[in-house]
Amino acid sequence: MQRFGKILLIITVVSLAIYVFKQGIFSSFTDTNWLADYLAEQGNKGLLVLFLVGAAYTSVGGPRQFMAFAFGFALGGIKGALIGSLSALLGCVITFYFARFVFRDSLKKRFQSKLTSLENLIVHRTILKMIMIRILPLSSNFLTNLAAGSTHISAWRFFIGSGIGFIPQMMVFSFAGAGLGLSDNTSLLISGGLFVCASIIAFYLYKTRLREQISEIIEEK
Repeated sequence: MQRFGKILLIITVVSLAIYVFKQGIFSSFTDTNWLADYLAEQGNKGLLVLFLVGAAYTSVGGPRQFMAFAFGFALGGIKGALIGSLSALLGCVITFYFARFVFRDSLKKRFQSKLTSLENLIVHRTILKMIMIRILPLSSNFLTNLAAGSTHISAWRFFIGSGIGFIPQMMVFSFAGAGLGLSDNTSLLISGGLFVCASIIAFYLYKTRLREQISEIIEEK
């Protein structure tokens, strides 16, 4: 019964992915002008649709930074960052649970030592370490979500840390998008200031032992 459920889940997800690609939703989603026009026409209903599309987009490896830029262009800096971050977090949840319930056994057979190293690294103080990992550009979000879902770490701690860690970069790109969309120099200056702050934080974290430990895991892959 459990195996049947996994097969059904895979078929459902693949079918939805094929439908989305055939409809060209992802390609339209990367067009900031189309995005702004769509939201102006559809209102809150359109925002919900794009929120879900954004989650699907990031769950299959789409860059959340670009999504933040697009939402910032259409919605403004703060609202764009908030909606973009929540959408990216939902994408993180989707990938995490898809790995945990569908691919964990197969991934463990192939990458047992790497997954064990990752689990040992973040099983304690998970929230703090995930904040640091998300801020540092050490690996793709998709691979991080996939690997974490294949371990036994606390899901809710992983999501809280990821959500907080997403915010700095999402703010930077959202305000950059807002500044471009509105020709607003203030938003561009805010984006630049946030980028400097995020860079300082990233540089500090880069010097920590955590960075070395994560790099060791990545280099093994």
